[in-house]
Amino acid sequence: MTSKDIQTTPSRRQFLSLAAAAAGGLALPACSTTGDPAAVPAPEKPASDPSYLSMYRAMPEEDFPIPAVDLTKVDKRFYRQLVDDPTGERPGTVVVDTRSYFLYLVRPGGKAMRYGVGLGRQGFTWSGEGVIQWKQRWPKWTPPAEMIARQPELEKWSAENGGQPPGLNNPLGARALYIFQNGEDTLYRLHGTPEYWTIGKAVSSGCVRLMNQDIIDLYDRVATPTPIIVRGGTRAFA
Repeated sequence: MTSKDIQTTPSRRQFLSLAAAAAGGLALPACSTTGDPAAVPAPEKPASDPSYLSMYRAMPEEDFPIPAVDLTKVDKRFYRQLVDDPTGERPGTVVVDTRSYFLYLVRPGGKAMRYGVGLGRQGFTWSGEGVIQWKQRWPKWTPPAEMIARQPELEKWSAENGGQPPGLNNPLGARALYIFQNGEDTLYRLHGTPEYWTIGKAVSSGCVRLMNQDIIDLYDRVATPTPIIVRGGTRAFA
């Protein structure tokens, strides 16, 4: 698909469908995690840079107060930082590099804001070009029927039961960005997680997760619609 194929304006029907998903809990992908912080080795030199400590501070001003990130449990290369743009895409584009566990927001002047991400099964199964067509603060989460079949204890969060309310334990975290392709919901999400120790790793399920502090930063920088490219590398394959 070329850039001209990316839909930039949602129809009224799509908008109403998205609003219903956000408010009432249409089935969303299984963006849960099963990480174990004790199983993840800490970086050799824990971060002490005041700028990073401020970047990943506690956020008591949020609807659900977010605790500070323990940066000793996140490899320093996955901290948010401004870098030279390796993607070659136009400014404003989001690029997810599933090979390196990085997400780039391309900026003017040959720069990009880079974020570390964690990936689950859904994070590896979709690739291509699309549009961030919708974004939501503190979203609900609704496990799909196939996940409930495997884990019956999740029935209480089914679409029929209204989904899981927003909060610190919600698998979508503090923010979610919803990806569409050719006008259709891909069920692919960029979302937050309190399980910061899973950044830079593949876990059992989920889409593309960022630390809650990072998804809030990305949410505030990204408008809708915004083009997004997901691929296994920073540049398109020949």
